[in-house]
Parts: sequence; structure tokens; C-alpha cells
Amino acid sequence: MSEIKNLNPQRVWKHFYSLTQIPRPSKKEAKVIAFMKKFGEDLGLETIVDHIGNVIIRKPATPGMENRMGIVFQGHLDMVPQKNSDKVHDFEKDPIEAYVDGDWVTAKGTTLGADNGMGCAAAMAVLEAKDLVHGPVEALFTIDEETGMTGANELKPGILKGDILMNLDSEDEGELYVGCAGGVDVNVEMDYQQIDTPASLIAYKLEITGLKGGHSGMDINIGRSNSNKLLFRFLNHCIYHFDIKLSDVIGGSLRNAIPRESSAIVLVSEKDAAGFEAEVKKFETIFAQEFSATEPELKMFAKKTNTPAKVMEHDVMVKIVKATFACPHGVERMSDAMPGLVETSNNLAIVKCVDGKYTVNCLVRSSVDSAKAGAMYKIGTIFDLIGANVSFDGAYPGWKPNMDSPILKTMQETYLKLYGKTPEIKAIHAGLECGLLGSVYPNWDMISFGPTIRYPHSPDEKVHIESVEKFWNYIVETLKNVPIK
Repeated sequence: MSEIKNLNPQRVWKHFYSLTQIPRPSKKEAKVIAFMKKFGEDLGLETIVDHIGNVIIRKPATPGMENRMGIVFQGHLDMVPQKNSDKVHDFEKDPIEAYVDGDWVTAKGTTLGADNGMGCAAAMAVLEAKDLVHGPVEALFTIDEETGMTGANELKPGILKGDILMNLDSEDEGELYVGCAGGVDVNVEMDYQQIDTPASLIAYKLEITGLKGGHSGMDINIGRSNSNKLLFRFLNHCIYHFDIKLSDVIGGSLRNAIPRESSAIVLVSEKDAAGFEAEVKKFETIFAQEFSATEPELKMFAKKTNTPAKVMEHDVMVKIVKATFACPHGVERMSDAMPGLVETSNNLAIVKCVDGKYTVNCLVRSSVDSAKAGAMYKIGTIFDLIGANVSFDGAYPGWKPNMDSPILKTMQETYLKLYGKTPEIKAIHAGLECGLLGSVYPNWDMISFGPTIRYPHSPDEKVHIESVEKFWNYIVETLKNVPIK
């Protein structure tokens, strides 16, 4: 694992390696906050931990650069805790087992944490370096970006002094991001009646596994499947062909990750058992064919299990199955303003039916506020119709592009000088913190960029080694050319 520290540029990779050794799932960032605080203090730099846990570290300008606009490098300390079902790993205790795999760095059976560990590591390298030329620098390390943007939401005005925000949380080297989607959580809750399980039924644990999952913003448009959608599609089919009973359902685990695994306890009569087993195999083949290009490891199977004491009352089971099956997932509309950009989407992220309580969590994203509201209320209406309680929270704004941005112009020119081509200018369907941060510091000129990362929020997450060196060199050269105040 330590071979990662020897990759180029070592000054970035050594900090990334250090971060992989610190457990830092969202909402459990105490260890990495303490680590980052000590890092700043050990460098002799002004270091602040605010009321919520964001860490701010200041570094003065190098001689002759005091008149440059101040840069705020920004990344988030938390990472998405996703692992394969056969991987034994405690994200609150265990380090990430990162390793070099050809041209990439990835992890053994878990998310890597390159999102956003690479951005944090680059900011740390700037703070530590004594040979860089730069104006006033601040680093803002926020918490809980992945499950609510709590750190960005709680940031107070007046703490930061810089003029330019450089968000280091984008995932394609050679691209500059100047806008992002906003988002909102749709939460569904409903108590349901349970009845004693009828006699002479056979219980199966029905599982869908092996899906790739991924980031519900970045990967929503690449054709990957959603295990919740597949599970409820099959359950809806079964309602028409068998007298099924349904007990516990568990699908998905994170609002911003496309679900990879879902399961349900399904009960059928002895006379229907063979037919049910045959339909499971039939639909596994159907799903495998439909998603052959994107989900080559997809598996659907049913194993006999212990009979639960309670099952859902029939009518409420039908309502839950049909409403969940009807809930949209995926891209709703592509952008007219920026070809290739997803405008509006929904992730049917989490579905649970346990102990008489049904819950659903969706994350709606859109770069158009009115479209976000429309999608949000459409989903809410589906669940209103079955008598569920629907709430909306966690809303965060998008970031409107400014094509006249001075730092955009500087970074275009710098990239052209370094690499002989102009970087692509894009907006992103993911929810960067820029929208929230810009609402607190409306004077900031903002831009987002980063190295190439693939499949964030999934155990396939990996970062391209060569792109990290280009990303670092770009930062170093840009710092020399920051506009004068």
C-alpha cells in the first residue's frame, strides 16, 4: 500500500495516502478533523476549526505576491462508505486498502476516497510547500459533504478572506467546471399493518447483487441499473402471477449512491414455489440481457429462508410495491443550454420495509430550480396517492455559470501554455459545494477542477495516476498567474 506514497508528485500522493489511513465516513469525521488541525498547527500556520468542524488553514503570500487576489482551496474531508457485500471492512475503524492497479490507484473492495481526498491532498501540498510562488492562500476543508453538505451549509460569513474559490472536487482532468446542479431530498414514510404469517408458506430471501452503482450525479446517465428498480419491477410482476406475501425489504444505503444491492423476504404457497423459482431465473436472464453492457456481474437469486412471524397486509403490500415501482429513477431531462449535460434526474436511493415502517429516500438534482421543484413534487404525488407522508429537505442551490470570470480566463490561458490546448468548460450534474459557499460569500469568483476519477461512490472508484501530476502542475502554474487585486 505504501507504494502510493512514491508516485509522482510525491508531495500530493503522500498526503493522499495519509488520508486513506484515517477513517472518515460522512458524519464520522472527528479523526480527520483532528488530523487536519494538527497538520496546520505543525506547519506553524493559522488554523481554525469552526463551530461545525470545518477546518480553515491560512498561509501568507510569498514575497512579492502580496498584491495578488487571495485563493481559497476547498475540498471536503468525508468520503462515501461503500463496499462489496463480501468485503469485511469497518469504515469507522479500518484504513482503506489502496493499491496501484496499472495506470490507476484503486481500493480492495471499498470506495477509495479519492472523492475528495485527492483535492484535500493537493491543498495540503500547497500549504506545506516552501518552493511555490503564490499570493495569500487559505484552505477550507469542509465536513459532511456527501450526506447533506452540512459543513458548507454552516459556514459563516467573514471567516474567510480570499477572493477566488478553487473547488478541487471535480473528476475529469482537463476540464474546468463553472456551474453545478442543485438538489433536494424527497423522504417518504408510512406505517403499514402487519398480519400473522399464514401457515404452509415457503419463505425466500430474494436478492439482487453485483451491480456497479456509482455517483447519483456523475453516473446517472451511463446506463447503470438501480437494484431497487429491478427488485420492485420483479415484485410487481409477481403480484399478477402469484399470491405472494412480503416481509422485510432493504435496498440501497446512501442517498447519493445508485443502489447496488436490494433484498426482500417473499413468501409463496407450496404449489407456487417451483413457478416462483422459475420466474426468478427468467428475470435474472432478462435483466442480464437488458444491462449486458453496463452490469456484467448482475445476479438475481432466491434462497429458502426462515419464515418470518409477520408479513404485510395484502392491500398495503400492493400499494407499496406499485408506488415504488412507479417512482422514477434516472435522467428526466438533458440540458438545452449545455449539450451533454444532464439537467434533471432522480435517484431512487433507499427503500426499506421493516417492522411495519416503509421508508423511501430519493435525491432529485437539477440545474434548473423550477425543474427540480417539478420533479420533487411529481415523486411526492406518487407516494401521496398511497397515503404516505412525504417531506422535502436538504435542499441546496445550484451554481450559475459566469463565463466572464477572471479566474476562468487565467486558467484557460495557463492550461493552454502548459499543455498546448484549451481546457473544456463545463457544468456538472453533481452537487458541488460551490452553490452554497457562493451564497455565503457572493463576492467570490469560483471555479472547480480536479484529477480524473472514475466510479466515485462505488467500490470501483479509482483515480488516474498521470492526471494527478497534471492537476498538480496546473495548480502550481496557476498560482503564479493569479490576477492582481
